[in-house]
Amino acid sequence: MKNNIARIRKEKGMSQSDLGELMGYTWQTVLNHEQGRGLTTNKIDEYARKLGVAPYEILAATDETRMVRVAGLVQAGAWAESVQFDDDEVYEVAIPNDRAFKHFRLEGREVRGPSMNKRYPERTVVVITDLVETGEDIQVGKRYVVERERADGLREATVKLLWRDANGRRWLVPESDDPTYQEAIPFDGSEGDTIRIVGRVRYAVSRED
Repeated sequence: MKNNIARIRKEKGMSQSDLGELMGYTWQTVLNHEQGRGLTTNKIDEYARKLGVAPYEILAATDETRMVRVAGLVQAGAWAESVQFDDDEVYEVAIPNDRAFKHFRLEGREVRGPSMNKRYPERTVVVITDLVETGEDIQVGKRYVVERERADGLREATVKLLWRDANGRRWLVPESDDPTYQEAIPFDGSEGDTIRIVGRVRYAVSRED
């Protein structure tokens, strides 16, 4: 992954050994990261903090990446109330700069819960597009962030795979090795509920160290 670590380091008058000491890495590890090897999202955040820059500056000005704001959580388990981050908790992740999405807004949500752990381990960031904005139809076999507004007005969200059974009924299906989360959720919801698709998952970014 192309990045600006070397440029920022040099602007601050630091050698690779200096930066390695600051980061707790060897100079060889810093060299690998500068060349894009082994550079995770968490490490980008750490470099940004230690170098005194914003995370997007580590990856900005490259043709291959696009920064996406992550401002909240989405539950991958049972339905759960949507959670938005406080301003100081918001962060950014880098994804490929796909021309197909050049004119569309992209939004990141951090996954919590085990119901999609075969696909999205906990703390994975899913990056979604708004179906209204893209104008596409809902497609069986794709993964979506879905919101349910209950009869009492509470809004809850989850991320699931959309599937259709032999009778034509659509379901939100978990992809998990946890036996607690194997039951599909009816896409049409229960009586008094309103279901809407918030966005289609386009990318998933690991938050593992």
